[in-house]
Amino acid sequence: MTGMTHHFLKMNGLGNDFVVLDLRREPFVLTDAIARAIADREKGIGCDQLITIEPARQGGDVFMGIRNHDGGTVEACGNAARCIGKLILDETGKDAVTIETLAGDTVATRAEGDEITVDMGAPRLDWNQIPLSEEFQDTRAIELEIGPLGAPIMHSPGVVNVGNPHAVFFVEDVDAIDLERSGPMLEHHPLFPERANISVAKVLSPTHIRIRTWERGAGLTRACGTAACAATVAAIRRRKTERKITVTLPGGDLTVEWLPDDENGYGHVLMTGPVAFDYEGTLDPRLLTGAAA
Repeated sequence: MTGMTHHFLKMNGLGNDFVVLDLRREPFVLTDAIARAIADREKGIGCDQLITIEPARQGGDVFMGIRNHDGGTVEACGNAARCIGKLILDETGKDAVTIETLAGDTVATRAEGDEITVDMGAPRLDWNQIPLSEEFQDTRAIELEIGPLGAPIMHSPGVVNVGNPHAVFFVEDVDAIDLERSGPMLEHHPLFPERANISVAKVLSPTHIRIRTWERGAGLTRACGTAACAATVAAIRRRKTERKITVTLPGGDLTVEWLPDDENGYGHVLMTGPVAFDYEGTLDPRLLTGAAA
């Protein structure tokens, strides 16, 4: 293992940064400890998520594996899907590529300029699909609050699964919420058996919202693509916005559109945004032992 070299790319989507490993060409067994070592910002390369490109399993172009900063496996990551979409679009020369994930297939296409659009699929809105540990008939606003009884700081989040679980609280000032304190508590709340990504959202206009997100297993993030999609769906379900909006995150803007429902069920969610290449290199062999974890 330590005698081998492994090439990596460093990429980001709106500051949500990734180490990308192409395991089609340089396969190895990626453990939680190795993922943590690579993601460590002091001893490793440093990233929010570690992304692997693997051979397709179900007839798509590639499979995308996702590990959070803590080493845990994640089902979906919208910003990473744009980055991998860009790589595979360039590699294949196709107009559209299918990226398989644990959450299902994501289709990536080119948008205006150098931006990439990814089809995140249809949102899952039933309580047992999110999932929640208790039954709620209406997931647009569930009974959950943070703060003093009768005067909560945050309450009644919309919950939605867009490849992973999200809770979205609509607030008057996203900067006034201490997500470093409330985020971990809510992420691990008993209502969320698989934990949850926690976002606070402010509606600026019918076509514009602003969000901040505590990402499950990663912490505060400059941009979470699935959170942007979840917040859009939550806002539309509560009739706060139109179906195509700008979502402003700390790292920049994404365009999210929830297509109309059709005979197959809920419409798909399309997310468009930029992709950036930071640098590339070779992994320190010591990282492949998990030594920095």
